[in-house]
Amino acid sequence: MLDSDSVSDLQKLLLRLDDAGIDFVLVGGYAAMLHGSSLLTRKLDVCATLTPDTIEKLRDAFREFNPRHRLAAPQVSFLDDPKPGVTLNNLYLNTDLGTLDLLGRITGIGDFTRVARDAVEIELLGRRIRAISLDDLITAKEALGRDKDLIAAKELRAIRDKQCGG
Repeated sequence: MLDSDSVSDLQKLLLRLDDAGIDFVLVGGYAAMLHGSSLLTRKLDVCATLTPDTIEKLRDAFREFNPRHRLAAPQVSFLDDPKPGVTLNNLYLNTDLGTLDLLGRITGIGDFTRVARDAVEIELLGRRIRAISLDDLITAKEALGRDKDLIAAKELRAIRDKQCGG
């Protein structure tokens, strides 16, 4: 078991997801860092199917960390909303450990099944964690088209080219 002082809050969020039995693929900036990007991120983005069962697992996993809907004004508790039995497309949370975004689809790629199909397993914190493939991450960053994502895509393409000997 890892000493809780030896991992970052984002890593603690990731471990909580894994411990809760949530089926997810790591995406976004954290996945980019795992693929070798030098760009830093302050939130954890994952792709998952947000069924009523998954939502209850998330509530149980993060109950002690004050999960709140970060895009709501005011930020209402995730413990109370949505009501049981609801399926969501996306979930954007602030917790005492940090920001967690759960996405049902990845722009430019598709739904969880499609993202998971080409995901790669990465050894992280003594676990095997699935992360979006480098090619899919580049495609997603380019599809988003924001300046920060285009910069990340350029760096990720350079990483891919170096890995391929190009």
